[in-house]
Amino acid sequence: MPTIELTPAERRDLRARAHSLRPVVTIADNGLSAGVIAELRRSLQAHELIKVRVQGAERAQRESLFVTLCETLGAAPVQHIGNILIIWRPREDEAPAPKPAPAPGNPATAKSAAAFAAAARRAALARATTSQKRNETRRERFPATGQAPYSRAARSRAAPRGR
Repeated sequence: MPTIELTPAERRDLRARAHSLRPVVTIADNGLSAGVIAELRRSLQAHELIKVRVQGAERAQRESLFVTLCETLGAAPVQHIGNILIIWRPREDEAPAPKPAPAPGNPATAKSAAAFAAAARRAALARATTSQKRNETRRERFPATGQAPYSRAARSRAAPRGR
């Protein structure tokens, strides 16, 4: 696969985007195995821009590895700094899965709307029941007024305190 050529402006933008990324693949003593290449392909398809960490290699070996990676994957070399390689490749278009045609009247929406309405009714009933139980408890505890003698409502009716 041929490598992708980037303009300096594109390369600068990609380096800026890659700054906050963490390496997704580490290449160590075994080098470029089939598993590493497969993982790099999956990562490029998912993220487009990835960082690769290379361990235990000298600068010249990392440079040749960088070129080999980009040629193998059909990607663009963005940056090689220290033991980090930054690679970019646009996502490959996948054939979208065929979507089933919605049934007439779209019953999925009707089912969702009915479920939403039922949930709203249950929530309103629960609020009403809780409020009713609270009021009954107050009436049992304070039969004269239905409120605690020192409740907020009772304090507001009392004469204001002077300060």
